[in-house]
Amino acid sequence: QVQLVESGGGAVQPGGSLRLSCAASGSIYSINNMGWYRQYPGKQRDLVAAIITGGSTSYADSVKGRFTISRDSAKNTVHLQMNNLKREDTAVYYCAADPFFPIKSGSYPAYWGQGTQVTVSS
Repeated sequence: QVQLVESGGGAVQPGGSLRLSCAASGSIYSINNMGWYRQYPGKQRDLVAAIITGGSTSYADSVKGRFTISRDSAKNTVHLQMNNLKREDTAVYYCAADPFFPIKSGSYPAYWGQGTQVTVSS
């Protein structure tokens, strides 16, 4: 029903920056809750950042002060600005959305993107 399309992934050196974008489209016109997860090989997907109705945001401790999540409500698009990237940020990043429930640790959003690779190395 809903398609999430991610863009902006790639490879950067430590200390560099990337900006991920996720655009939602399909049968739902407004997605109130969106977020970003990341997954290391062989591990579960961990919540990195989330934004809910009203603009409230939350971040994993490992990215606080470095990552910023924002939303363009008119376009049902969420962004993740990643600054001062570190090697441990290397992972597949997934966009997620839910029309009703806030995204938080332990939740399972209704919709997922296909994932985009972020690689941080010298």
